[in-house]
Amino acid sequence: MKRTRQKRRGGLGREAEQLIWLATGLAESGSRAEDRYWDQHISTAIDRVLEDGDEDTLNAALDHLYSAEPRGYDELADFIESRAESAPRVSPDHDVLLIAAPVLAWSRYRIPTTTISPAVLANLRVHLQAHVLADGVKLALADFLFSPDQLPQGYCPTAGFAADLGRAAIAGRDLRIEAGDLPETAQFLSDTRYLLAAIVAPKGEPLFRWQQADGSRDQALTQWRKQGGACLAPLLPGCAMEVVLPEAYFAASRQADKDSRPYSIRASVAFLGAELETPAANLRAVIAPFHERELEEYRVGLTLRDKDEVVHGVVWPLLGAEDETSDSPAEIEAVLRDCGVTDIVNLEHRFPLEYCDDCGAPLYPSPEGEVVHAEMPEGEHGEPAPRHLH
Repeated sequence: MKRTRQKRRGGLGREAEQLIWLATGLAESGSRAEDRYWDQHISTAIDRVLEDGDEDTLNAALDHLYSAEPRGYDELADFIESRAESAPRVSPDHDVLLIAAPVLAWSRYRIPTTTISPAVLANLRVHLQAHVLADGVKLALADFLFSPDQLPQGYCPTAGFAADLGRAAIAGRDLRIEAGDLPETAQFLSDTRYLLAAIVAPKGEPLFRWQQADGSRDQALTQWRKQGGACLAPLLPGCAMEVVLPEAYFAASRQADKDSRPYSIRASVAFLGAELETPAANLRAVIAPFHERELEEYRVGLTLRDKDEVVHGVVWPLLGAEDETSDSPAEIEAVLRDCGVTDIVNLEHRFPLEYCDDCGAPLYPSPEGEVVHAEMPEGEHGEPAPRHLH
C-alpha cells in the first residue's frame, strides 16, 4: 500500500536500478504502444524480485523514486502491488487475484480474531459468488478473520500468500491458517478485521460482478452488506460492525483505511455516550495537526462540554497524497456534526507527534492547547476498555 516513505541508507543494487529505469520510462511514455513495452518488462522484473523474496530491492527502488521521480514512484508502486496480489506464475491459463473483504468493528470488549468454521465459509462463499464475483469465478477462502497485525507484512510475503491461496482456488479447496503461528493482536476500541480470499478465472474473463452488464459496485456493496454482513456478525460478538466492498487486496485495504477514519469517530462518540450516559451534544471535540518532519495526522481530543479533561481520543492519519493542503479538519468536523457533536475547537499550531512513555498511547489535544493522556473519569465505567481508537 502506498504510504509516506522513510528514506533508507545504502546504495542501489543492480535490480533496483533496473526497476527505477523501467518505472521512469513508463512514467515518461507518450503512447499506449510504448506503455505496453514498459509494462511487459517491468512486470517481468518485479516477478523475478518477488519470487526471490527480495523485499529490500523493491523498497530501495521505491524510496529513490519517491523523492526523485514521483510519477515513476506511482507507476512502480502500482505495478508492485498488482504483481504481488495477482500471483502471475500460479497458472498460465488463469487470472488469479488476492482479494480482501474488510470489516470495520468497534467494541468496549476485545474485538476477536478467529478461525472461521467450514459452515460459515460455505455461506460466505455463496454470497461472494452471488453478489460480488462474476459468473463462473472460482474462489478459495482463508479460514481466519485477520487483524491488521496478522496480514502478510510486505510485498513478497503478500505475493507468497496470494500464490498459496490461488493454488487452493484452482484445486477447489479453502486454505487452512494455523492460528498459533500468527502474531498477537494489539487491542483498540475500533479496528479492522479482514476476510481474505483468492479468485480465479480464465485469462481475460471478468472477475467481479460489476464487470458484467447486469452488475455495479453499488449493487454489490448493498447486497454484501445485507448478506455477507449477516454471515460475519456471529464472528464478532459484542461488536458493532460495518463491511467494506470486497475487491483487490491493496485497493480494499486502502478503502478500509479511508473508511475507518470517520467510523472511528462515530464509534468514539457512541462509546462515550454509552459509558458516560451522555448525549453527543454534551461532548466537545478538539482537533489539532500533529507533525514529525511533516504533517502526519490529525488527532481529536474528546471532553465533556463543561470540562477540560480529555476522556477519549481519535487519530485521523493522512493517507496517500493528503498533506497540509487537504481540508481534513473540515472532513473531521463534518463527521462530528453528523454524530451530534457541535462544540468543536480547531487548533492550528503544530503539535509534535508524541506518545505516552508508559503505555505508548497517542497524546491528544486539550482545549487549553496542550497534549495530554486521554483518561476516562474514575467510577464512570465498569469493564476496562482500550484507551484510544485505531
